[in-house]
Amino acid sequence: MTSTENGHLPTASRVTDPASLQVILATDCGSTTTKAILIEKIDGVYRQTFRGEAPTTVEEPTADVTLGVINAATEVGELAGRRLVDEHGQIIRPARGNEGCDIYISTSSAGGGLQMLVAGVVREMTSASAERAALGAGAIVMETLSSNDKRRPFEQIQRIRELRPDMILLAGGTDGGTKSHVVQLAELIAPAKPQPRFGGQYKMPLIYAGNQDAAPLVKDVLGDSVELSVVPNVRPVLEREELGPARDRVHELFLEHVMAHAPGYDKLINWADAPIMPTPGAVGDILQMIADTHGINAVGVDIGGATTDVFSVFSGTFNRTVSANLGMSYSISNVLAEATLPRILRWIPFDCDERELRNRVKNKMIRPTTIPQTKEALMFEQAVAREALRLSYLQHQQFATTLSGVQQQRSIGDAFVQQRGPRSIVDNMRLDLLVASGGVLSHAPRMEQTAMMLIDAFEPEGITRLAKDSIFMMPHLGVLSSVHLKAALEVFERDCLVFLGTCIAPKVKGKPGKPVCKYSFQGDGLSRTGELQFGELIRLPLAVGQTAEVSLSPIADTDVGNGPGKSRTATVHGGTVGVILDGRGRPLELPIDRALCRATVEKWNLSVGMYS
Repeated sequence: MTSTENGHLPTASRVTDPASLQVILATDCGSTTTKAILIEKIDGVYRQTFRGEAPTTVEEPTADVTLGVINAATEVGELAGRRLVDEHGQIIRPARGNEGCDIYISTSSAGGGLQMLVAGVVREMTSASAERAALGAGAIVMETLSSNDKRRPFEQIQRIRELRPDMILLAGGTDGGTKSHVVQLAELIAPAKPQPRFGGQYKMPLIYAGNQDAAPLVKDVLGDSVELSVVPNVRPVLEREELGPARDRVHELFLEHVMAHAPGYDKLINWADAPIMPTPGAVGDILQMIADTHGINAVGVDIGGATTDVFSVFSGTFNRTVSANLGMSYSISNVLAEATLPRILRWIPFDCDERELRNRVKNKMIRPTTIPQTKEALMFEQAVAREALRLSYLQHQQFATTLSGVQQQRSIGDAFVQQRGPRSIVDNMRLDLLVASGGVLSHAPRMEQTAMMLIDAFEPEGITRLAKDSIFMMPHLGVLSSVHLKAALEVFERDCLVFLGTCIAPKVKGKPGKPVCKYSFQGDGLSRTGELQFGELIRLPLAVGQTAEVSLSPIADTDVGNGPGKSRTATVHGGTVGVILDGRGRPLELPIDRALCRATVEKWNLSVGMYS
């Protein structure tokens, strides 16, 4: 194992006095670009001041990730008028005058990020808990094996041999329960002799987070074929998950094995004043911190060229999913296949035949870095984005559920509803904050386009605040929160988020023109009373920093958050878009007739000012 100058890899922060920090340098080493930001304490408040980027250099011919870090840091230093890198290519610390920074921190998804194989006894129970632990740690789950996945043993062994993950997470059984099933899983892994992605210089790390009574038996079966770590059970009893210890061990092994064996990462680990985190794990951490600090339910999405990550925090429970085949360039054909052509075409307000749409998809696949040059091309890309986001969120809702195998409390009303399996904990009516990031969302030419892509794809209900990550600094702030929570929160709320405004969406089904809700706004620059009709979109001006009190009086069985037909009063926040009253109903349904659908979408676009 590669070691640092003091003989071991840092698994804890070196920062002893967070309050003394004045200048912070943070980087995110992405698969193509390394992004650096400078955070400075100005008048007692932490602010993000400068940003730079450079190509990531983890691949040949350079094969040293620190070169990209130095280039990005040098650009930030030049913009800030602060010398951050010395003549030996080292980051200068501590800060003195116009030189150096007090700490340097980093996240990374370069080289494919963190890739894991997960195994559990029952697919819907311990496998699902182990998968949640891996995803929460920022991993891409390559495969989930379970005793009941209907593959024969030799097929499972062959699959383990084919994969080259960074590590394996094995779970199964409750503490004190049966041992035989999880031992049988170990008996599949041992003969497969799994090999780690970064070569054969070290053994495959395997984390055992199952029935603790079976740990000695699992150890005997696996022998010296893997490097075994035993942590507390992710499912000690059926009614409770304990994902923290497994996640923490994943982070430690990510540093000790994945990062330490990737090109140049031994130097980067030594430079960093806090453990390097997988980029998705850091994004999840900052969203969790925000939700916990403000006592809200939040959803975040990061849509990329190949994958889409969705994060959620509901009632303090964090979940993350990776839709590995839903993206805007490399995976765009998968979006077309899963969503189907008619669902994409319904968002395009001009005549477009299937052949033209397929050609646009293929062109994007073979030229993934191109950006739309015409309004029609932009509308096409944003139509595909809606469907990629919708499908990713649907997968997330199906994954983020109550625990399977637990008897749920049921009311008399529930007795008349057929409910099979666990229920999703994602509840759009309780969603307080929806945060967007990723090129198609963050770089949309108009904020109205970002807001409507979120509303159309996620279909928030009741009252939901909308925001986007300004320059994709959530990963930087996630790792900063592990060192200095106050600084991370201050930068997140002042510089990271661009608040788009608030969406008010009654949950109702009806016919166009039917009144669904009366509304009355009183506040900063917004005094308006009216009636929202079904199928209508209304945009009201309310600037960033402004608030207004809204009174909503639903008509008939319309639900605005307090139950069908019940009134609601709340404070709404403004933004670059303002307040959007969405009377299109939930679930959102568009006309089947193509001509009527085009006219309807065009009307919605005009009412919000999306393209004009």
